[in-house]
Amino acid sequence: MAKQKTIKSLSKRFKLTKNGKIIKPKDSRNHFNAKSSGQKKRNRKVDLTLAETDAKVIRKIIQY
Repeated sequence: MAKQKTIKSLSKRFKLTKNGKIIKPKDSRNHFNAKSSGQKKRNRKVDLTLAETDAKVIRKIIQY
């Protein structure tokens, strides 16, 4: 049976931490930020940790 290939688009969006957690950057960071307040912009800098149910699926896809 052939090895499953890594889905490169997902491996670029999600990162695996040392302890096995999956993190991803928050949405809405690229453009149309001029009208946002400074507090909203700062809050978008913090990465999100995925729930364990979602992380299982992403972990399978990334680790090939």
